[in-house]
Amino acid sequence: MRRLGVFALAVLLLVAGCSSAEPADPSQPAAGTLRVFAGSELADLQPVLDEAAKATGVQVKFTFTGTLEGAEALAKGSVDGKYDAVWFSSNRYPAGIPDANKRLGNQAKIMRSPVVLGLSAPVAQRLGWDKKAPTWGDIAAAAGRKEFSYGMTDPSASNSGFSALVGVASALASAGTAIDAKQIETVTPQLTQFFSAQQMSAGSSGWLSDAFQKRATGQDPGQKVDGLINYESVLLSLNASGKLPQPLTLIYPTDGVVTADYPLTLLNGASDAARTAHQKLSDYLRTPDVQRRIMTTTQRRPAVPGVQLGQQFASHDLVELPFPATQQAVDALLSAYFSKIRRPSRTLYLLDTSGSMRDGRIEALRSALSGLTGADSSLVGRYRQFRSREEVTMLPFNTQPGMPTTFTVPEQYPQPELAKIKDYVGGLTANGGTAIYDTLQHGYQVLEPLVAKDPDRFNSIVLMTDGQNENGSDLAAFKAAFGSLPPAMRQIPVFTVLFGEGSGDELGQVASLTGGKVFDARNVQLASVFQEIRGYQ
Repeated sequence: MRRLGVFALAVLLLVAGCSSAEPADPSQPAAGTLRVFAGSELADLQPVLDEAAKATGVQVKFTFTGTLEGAEALAKGSVDGKYDAVWFSSNRYPAGIPDANKRLGNQAKIMRSPVVLGLSAPVAQRLGWDKKAPTWGDIAAAAGRKEFSYGMTDPSASNSGFSALVGVASALASAGTAIDAKQIETVTPQLTQFFSAQQMSAGSSGWLSDAFQKRATGQDPGQKVDGLINYESVLLSLNASGKLPQPLTLIYPTDGVVTADYPLTLLNGASDAARTAHQKLSDYLRTPDVQRRIMTTTQRRPAVPGVQLGQQFASHDLVELPFPATQQAVDALLSAYFSKIRRPSRTLYLLDTSGSMRDGRIEALRSALSGLTGADSSLVGRYRQFRSREEVTMLPFNTQPGMPTTFTVPEQYPQPELAKIKDYVGGLTANGGTAIYDTLQHGYQVLEPLVAKDPDRFNSIVLMTDGQNENGSDLAAFKAAFGSLPPAMRQIPVFTVLFGEGSGDELGQVASLTGGKVFDARNVQLASVFQEIRGYQ
């Protein structure tokens, strides 16, 4: 993977992976309203905020944002005048960037949640970790021996994933100080061991938790995994839901964790009224009774000293691992993760090139895919391009499936191969009908020998269409055929992209059947949706 830009790395992962932001309201807020730019994981705090509105008169108006989208908006100043405060999982990243840091004002830490490992009880017992907590080194060694498997979010898309990467790298370095680029190189073999056991990836903590639960209960055809690396709050909420066959045992590595502290942060350009509202709300949320209410509602720890932890928190005293002190260290960590450490990806793109895609739509598709080759130089674009060692297959379709073309991005000097992909997508043209399900079934036939030849990859299918199925087999035929696919094929998620007049109901059924997710590109740019999907591949 090409060396990532320093600016982009510095703002990586402000929040957990989220859906795209709602359109911002540029008008002045109503009296008593605090306009907050936040990660969607805070939606679970709404009952507490409803109570806060009654007690303080301060009404929170959330606009949820994606990870990198939020970072870019803050640094570029597009939050100015539209929002009064930001509320992310951590302020470590923007505080180190002049253009973002200058917009951050008073902050109040509201709650805390460390990133830890949750394992099914039998696996934790077999490893002996239910009685004696391991170090991150112990966990990495067991992962390398394939003694357990786990899911984790993409560290370029979600704070929980990046916190886990930082935590295990810092602990393995055993330096006692923030990890640097040289130390990252030293611990790369152990990190490779650790991530060899990762079987699930996702762009958000919430989706990962839901997918894990569905796999555990057989609702999802994907391969079952033994556990998750996620926020403690997500794991506790999953246990409390009662939806798992058996609860997860939370593992707190003895050498430390990285913790999100959720600072409600006033923007420096906020009005006096907003400053007053921020102070009122922060004071209310930090009162002992409300801190206890937050614990029971969200499973996050109190941020205020002296508030007793609930019984659900088995480990009380946690060692906090140091965060990378330099942008160069973050650069080295992410570059090593994508270029050497993480299992590489394989993605099959099924691309609608029917006649209805003519003019602006086919151009939007060309632009979206071209952006993934590095043509998009924005902050989000730099993180969403095709990565080294990744295998990409393009399969256009109209009245019938076209010819598949496969590209493999090399670890060294990826530019020539990326240029080939760009040239290929630039040549896409629109004609003919729409054979969605014939193409999807053909896609599995294309993937089967590739998976058999090199099974140690994250596999996914992206199905993008702008219309209804017009030719060939229908959804019912696909469903019938899906059950007879080899197990390895049934475990590949299909991420469907709803565009134009595509059928949301049918694409939703495809995503649900295969363990994927629907992405709606009808009211947002197609390029942003393709970028968002990258966090799940």
